[in-house]
Amino acid sequence: MTRCNRNSLKLFSLAPLSTALLASTIAITPAQAQERDEFSVCWSIYAGWMPWAYADIEGVVDKWADEYGISIDVVQVNDYVESINQFTSGNVDGCAMTNMDTLTIPAASGVDSTALIVGDYSNGNDGIVMKNSDELADIEGSNVNLVQFSVSHYLLARALESVGLTERDIETINTADADIVGLFTSESTEAVTTWNPQLSAITEMPNANVVYTSAEIPGEILDLMVVNTQTLAENPDLGHALVGAWYEVMELMANNDERALTMMADAAGTDLEGYRNQLAATYLYTDPAEAIELMESPELLDTMERVAEFSFEHGLLGDMAPNAGVVGIETPSGVFGDENNVLLRFNPSFTQAYLDAQ
Repeated sequence: MTRCNRNSLKLFSLAPLSTALLASTIAITPAQAQERDEFSVCWSIYAGWMPWAYADIEGVVDKWADEYGISIDVVQVNDYVESINQFTSGNVDGCAMTNMDTLTIPAASGVDSTALIVGDYSNGNDGIVMKNSDELADIEGSNVNLVQFSVSHYLLARALESVGLTERDIETINTADADIVGLFTSESTEAVTTWNPQLSAITEMPNANVVYTSAEIPGEILDLMVVNTQTLAENPDLGHALVGAWYEVMELMANNDERALTMMADAAGTDLEGYRNQLAATYLYTDPAEAIELMESPELLDTMERVAEFSFEHGLLGDMAPNAGVVGIETPSGVFGDENNVLLRFNPSFTQAYLDAQ
């Protein structure tokens, strides 16, 4: 879902994939294989992605990359959508993005994409804020500023559904995430849907009423590190290094390491208290076993089916898409959509390999 804007131990061989995943993994012949030793991944500012800032600044990514004889450039992109566009165009090998955005941008554009890491789900980090009312049902007839066709849009649709309304009952106004805080102060603004840190800034303003958050739909807005599937197949060390670096930082976060959290807060443009408040609304999968459990669960496939249906209804899978299953989505529990056109894969094998080595 579009959160549109929202740097020791050597790992072992790749753990066996499930039958479904193995059957659909891209076949790479020796003639096709393009082994490389230089890679790049990008991220944008969001509570759940600040560990990448720490991992870059503190050399954690470099350490793990060195273990595999590769280099990984970690790049911050100030605009979230632009970061995804960079991935989709092949300018970077991986990108931090949400589950919906992975489906509707790179996968729908024909780029075979693998969710390598499920980092967290939004548990209140996304929300709807209204003026002049603290009742969601009163949003009927209002103009709502948001990044259209993003996770904000998805959240709004789910919220409207909860009070018996539809998008026909409101008017959406496409607004850049960088502008939405300043826009809330305008007298003409009635309601906004956004994510942190913008959400926190808006809720501190006069006459701001949070009427619905992603805590109402736990597990539906997932934040991922997505890599190009073919690049990963040709260069599995990239996946091992990224997973290793990620969970090294997750261990610090699980232990409430104040130095690490302060560095992440600084990189996010807030203080330690502010960042902790954002993390309170973020369910981080600090335990790799829990992340694996999620990726292997039937519930994940159900969530992605719901996301695909929303995306199809809003034309996000392409003008010629015949149905919500035009893009196949693969998890260890099965495939939703066209099994002959799988372009989004949730692959827990790298996380499992990391866990097995501990």
